[in-house]
Amino acid sequence: MVEPMPKYPKYQKYDVVVLGLGPVGCAAAMFLGDSGLRVAAIERETAVYELPRAVKLDGEIIRAFQPAGRAQQVQDLMQAVRPGDRAGFANSRREWMFGVEMKSFGTDGWQPTNMFDQPELESYLRQEAVNHPQVDALIGCEALQTANVPGGVRVRFNDGTATRDLDASYAIACDGASSPTRKSLGIGWRDLGYDHQWLVVDVIVNDRHELGNDTLQVCDPDRIVTYVCTKDPYRRWEFKMNPGETAEQMLEDGMIRSLIDPWTPRDTYELRRAAVYQFHAATADRWRDGNIFIAGDAAHQTPPFLGQGLNAGLRDVINIAWKIPMVVGGVVEDRFLDSYYEERNAHAHDLVEWAVSIGRLMDHLAEVERCERDGLAPPPEMTALKSSGYGQGREIPPIRDGLVLLDQVSDTGSTGYLFPQPIVRDESGREVRLDDILGDGFALVARTEQGLKVGSTARTVLERLGARLVSLEALEPVRGHFDRLFDEHEAAIIRPDRLVFGHTTRELSADELILMLAEKLALKR
Repeated sequence: MVEPMPKYPKYQKYDVVVLGLGPVGCAAAMFLGDSGLRVAAIERETAVYELPRAVKLDGEIIRAFQPAGRAQQVQDLMQAVRPGDRAGFANSRREWMFGVEMKSFGTDGWQPTNMFDQPELESYLRQEAVNHPQVDALIGCEALQTANVPGGVRVRFNDGTATRDLDASYAIACDGASSPTRKSLGIGWRDLGYDHQWLVVDVIVNDRHELGNDTLQVCDPDRIVTYVCTKDPYRRWEFKMNPGETAEQMLEDGMIRSLIDPWTPRDTYELRRAAVYQFHAATADRWRDGNIFIAGDAAHQTPPFLGQGLNAGLRDVINIAWKIPMVVGGVVEDRFLDSYYEERNAHAHDLVEWAVSIGRLMDHLAEVERCERDGLAPPPEMTALKSSGYGQGREIPPIRDGLVLLDQVSDTGSTGYLFPQPIVRDESGREVRLDDILGDGFALVARTEQGLKVGSTARTVLERLGARLVSLEALEPVRGHFDRLFDEHEAAIIRPDRLVFGHTTRELSADELILMLAEKLALKR
């Protein structure tokens, strides 16, 4: 249980105020606090929501907790990969069609796919945020109005006894899908064309259950179902509602248990939660209004078929949490913060569209089986749609705008993607993850020591950014591998969020690469 903090601001003005302390808001407060900023966080609820919602965390998100030494604690809250864990598509008989096998170690240096229980993870994040020495958490307070004012933002909030004002340079609204902040700013939605009702059921299983370890998209013509093998002892089903069905009907105990009957006997589980949701696909048409930003579900909503809702929100705050300190610290101009929308909107849009494609793929595969069962001609083959399925070639997209060398971005290169993080052995025999050597800021990484030699102007830029210079020459990968870009190129610039800004080529020297970074960053002179 998180103890409430004082319900009044400690400082006359903060660097950032975070609105909402769900997982995304907690991460924002922690990351900003880690950078040394003074952070206020306002949260209405005094306790963490006790029922599950999100269930999947990507390895790249665990990696983001690494600089402050929290990654292992987060990993320890995740389900370890079980023998035979897979995720994929199945027919109505739950016979495997295609998909991917889960791995215990990925290119980010952590388990790539992680199942967790949100109340447990959120309690940890809330505790870390509330106890952070740079964060003043105003728990049990309700934000009433957030407005741009000269020199920053002002948040009016009620602490249960009085209405108070809090001033900050910036605000990040992590206040959910129904975000009062987004609505008050008049920010609209771009609808991406998926609105369906689903019944979501979470259970606690006992040791007599008959459920497998495969996470399945069951493409049944009679009812499409998602089964998620979440963290033990929990399991989840998502049942797509058929035309004419109502929420009241679906939430009846008898209906819920009849839907689970084909999977496992009734005495092998207990119901934990059942709710009907309208799955949406949309992104906000603006993510910034003056010095106010939106993040997480306030900025994008996605069907859950990729498990990317929470991951996308955490990517939002990972992105902005290293940029605001550069502005507050006087290193770059405020206009650099426009790159937040440029980078995150397109990336989130790609992932939401992918999730929608998976929903349509399930519909298509179910219709193919229906036609086969009824002796009808199957619908036309949809090769492009099938490519959206797990293990069918589609990968997490790169960033396609913002602080990146756009002419190097492609679907097969390294620029715009996360830099791989192997476990390496240095000359002293110490084994560490590569990011521990790169540090938590910019880094110039070269294949050899020679590749780190740059002129005085470029070196001044690197010093201004506090960038580390790292040669791979004396490092030996123990688990994982270095980025394949070094097969052909000598050096690359890695951003604080571990994305590749760009790399040298035969035509582009390291000095030129560094000066291009300085120009794109809008470095103050």
